[in-house]
Amino acid sequence: MKNNTIFSDFRAALKTDILSGFLVSLIALPLSLGIANACGFPPIMGLITAITGGLFVSFFMGSESTIKGPAAGLIVIMAGCVAAFKELTHDETMAWQLTAAVVALAGVLQFILGYLKVARLIEIFPLSAVHGMLAAIGIIIMVKQLPIALGDSPALNKGKDIIDMILNIPTDITHENTQIAIIGMVSLAIMFVWNYVPIKWLKKIPAAFVVLVTGVIMGRILHLDDHILAGLNPLVHIEGISLHLNANFGIFSSAYLPIVLEYTALIVIIGSLESLLSAKAADLLDPQKRSSNMHRDLQSVGIGNSVAGLLGGLPMISEIVRSSANLGYGGRTRWSNFFHGLFLLIFAVLLYPVINLIPMASLAAMMMYAGFRLASPKEFVKTYKIGWEQFIIFIATIIFTLATDLLVGIFAGILVKIIIQLISGVPISHYFRSRIVLDTNAPGMVIIHLNSSGLFTNYLKVEKYIQQYATTHTVILDVSNARYIDHSFMDKIHELRHAIHAAGGHMRVEGTELLKQKSEHPMAARKALKQLTDTYE
Repeated sequence: MKNNTIFSDFRAALKTDILSGFLVSLIALPLSLGIANACGFPPIMGLITAITGGLFVSFFMGSESTIKGPAAGLIVIMAGCVAAFKELTHDETMAWQLTAAVVALAGVLQFILGYLKVARLIEIFPLSAVHGMLAAIGIIIMVKQLPIALGDSPALNKGKDIIDMILNIPTDITHENTQIAIIGMVSLAIMFVWNYVPIKWLKKIPAAFVVLVTGVIMGRILHLDDHILAGLNPLVHIEGISLHLNANFGIFSSAYLPIVLEYTALIVIIGSLESLLSAKAADLLDPQKRSSNMHRDLQSVGIGNSVAGLLGGLPMISEIVRSSANLGYGGRTRWSNFFHGLFLLIFAVLLYPVINLIPMASLAAMMMYAGFRLASPKEFVKTYKIGWEQFIIFIATIIFTLATDLLVGIFAGILVKIIIQLISGVPISHYFRSRIVLDTNAPGMVIIHLNSSGLFTNYLKVEKYIQQYATTHTVILDVSNARYIDHSFMDKIHELRHAIHAAGGHMRVEGTELLKQKSEHPMAARKALKQLTDTYE
């Protein structure tokens, strides 16, 4: 979008976007502090990222409705990077500053990837594996934040991996600090029940802000600021905002190279994937049905991460919870993202003494709720309803992620998906090429016959053909002669059809009734009937 268009939106956006930006900032304030703390960064660095995402990135982003800021989904990556550097340096400050430099480096790569227009490669990741990875992240967040919400001594879980920490939960519960645990559990309860409050005007106040205020009040009543409990600082501590370079570019030392390569790749892959998925989800929620420029949005996230990393901040993404709240509050343009950053800057400059009264247990409770949303039982049930094979992929991704790491987990999920499809009769050749026949004989109509399989690996090729004709013709995708249609392919085709119709085009899918569904779910995988399978080769 050109700058004159950006600024022409300013006057029209004043009434709606200032209010929406303010309300979103009330959500972003405690979440940004909590995410930074969970990552092993000073809490103020979460605000640095959110402020950068608002005040700076708004002028570059390719989306009108998304809010840029730190995300719970990247906590595991960032905390792992800090821990890896700390193990080598034995210096906590140096560890997060080295990690900030990794964020800046990842931002440069994200900008390059956006410039090269590779954002579409997001489509090659199968949905069940992606959701399994996010659920695993949610489990890890909940497990790691529980001791903080209970006020346990850090020594109880020091050096333990996630499996050991899960097994150590009963010990965490029996060793809680009563004062901190009360605040943590009350905060957690508020996060869960706030949406069920029957008073409409009260529900408009963000739950995270209610937790923040309640936590401050309870902290004062319980005198958390009077003493250090079990070696754990019970309150947030910031000294106001200070913008200067905090990144430590000693990362280019050969001793750090393995850590830098691993975590740069994780931030680029997982961060870009989560950001683009969130932007797509926000487009579906947008009342104006606008489509984000995904390549430009990835570039803007890369720019933001480079700047935030230099300042010592966390990586940012297009964050779906804050983006959906923005749309719900009536946000219309990117100016709501700008104002959300502006209000956060005001809070950080003027209200930091109040921020220092926030109990760490309240922030941990908010992170636990964020983790629960990622690993909600509804996600397990929803995946199972799509089909047993999707559930196996989902569970396998979770198990491998918990047992190893994110990259191994996501690729294990992909491998399990391929194995299941091979067992179901999908030829290996179908993963690398698609047999597509175009029928353009009918005026104003194009029929795309898919005569191989519709898989997550070849969706982009099919999409390319559809997009080529979608603006000028009615497009029919005929899958009646397909060997196999997987869930990811079905879901992405459904999204594409929705986007084409929203843009005034016409597209439909024919032939699915000739394929046997894996379940009754409309997006379930489909397999050719036995008597038809010999006609494809």
